[in-house]
Amino acid sequence: MTATRIELLRRMAAFGGMREDALERILHESDDIEKSVGDMFFSQGDTGESLFILESGSVSVLREWEGNQIPLSTLGPGDCFGEMSLIDFQKRSASVVAKTDCRAIEVSRKSIASLCQEDLQQYTMIMMNLGREVSRRLRKADQRLFELRRLLEPQTLIEPLKELQNHHHITS
Repeated sequence: MTATRIELLRRMAAFGGMREDALERILHESDDIEKSVGDMFFSQGDTGESLFILESGSVSVLREWEGNQIPLSTLGPGDCFGEMSLIDFQKRSASVVAKTDCRAIEVSRKSIASLCQEDLQQYTMIMMNLGREVSRRLRKADQRLFELRRLLEPQTLIEPLKELQNHHHITS
């Protein structure tokens, strides 16, 4: 089972390039988590002390707004979540709920901190990987916001077109 889990970690961006002994150490210090449909992994505003690696099942990432849960994304096997709190030491920015029965690996802040004490190179690798993953997600969110703004504010596209038309003396 450990070999299968190490392969799962190796395929993930967050653990890319890490040595097998470091991955074994992380798995040894991690907890196995099982959640049923509707169970919360964590809630928005909770203190974040770990990240989760989804082995099976799917989860919804939700953000509360005006008393409603707004879905942000759906994650599946091989995805990780909860990493932002390990990087910025802030409370959870969203809630994560099981859409199906799930099995996950919970990697604690303490486990990653102990890696820092004993293998700074591998600690640096995982933190750089997590930073890249958060950056990738931020870029994706930026693109989604841009597309949404374009849909909600069509006049932002009309004005530049009118200006272009006037500049080039184009007539309809």
